[in-house]
Amino acid sequence: MSRIGKQPITVPDGVEITISDKVVIAKNSKGELTLMLNSYVKVEQKDKEIIVSIKDENNKKQKAFWGLTRTLIFNMIEGLTKGFEKTLEVNGVGYKVALAGNKLTLNVGYSQPVDFEIPQGLTAKVEGNKITLSGTDKQLVGQTAAKIRKVRKPEPYKGKGIKYIDEIIRRKAGKAAKASE
Repeated sequence: MSRIGKQPITVPDGVEITISDKVVIAKNSKGELTLMLNSYVKVEQKDKEIIVSIKDENNKKQKAFWGLTRTLIFNMIEGLTKGFEKTLEVNGVGYKVALAGNKLTLNVGYSQPVDFEIPQGLTAKVEGNKITLSGTDKQLVGQTAAKIRKVRKPEPYKGKGIKYIDEIIRRKAGKAAKASE
């Protein structure tokens, strides 16, 4: 039995959930999120709770979708109430970040600046060398942050590049450390 899947999801006030055959739609003043359901999973709403169940609890594939579906619905509700946020940090001499409208311009050591289009549904904020992405869709926030980080991944010698704010870069010793042995 799935420990995560069997837990009911409490729907807070201000969030409206609509469940049809294959789609769950969550709405509030911040926006609207949809989730396509797998055929193995059954979603029901009772009062202010959402209950996710499957047809056969002995089938491994169905049990995997049970917990996944419950977590995705929970993330939709949490995104509409609290929102999700990722912060990236740009490290390096001469590395700069600028935001104009929904276009992020990254000067990170290439011959030309890299322009990155912020997807609709996300808001970006730049404060010095920090980029903060926020939005209601957890997957979109995380995927966009990963794409921005991919422009210039942090390198292990000096730590230059774009990294998550809570990421720890394991440093390597350079040639000078090896020559002194």
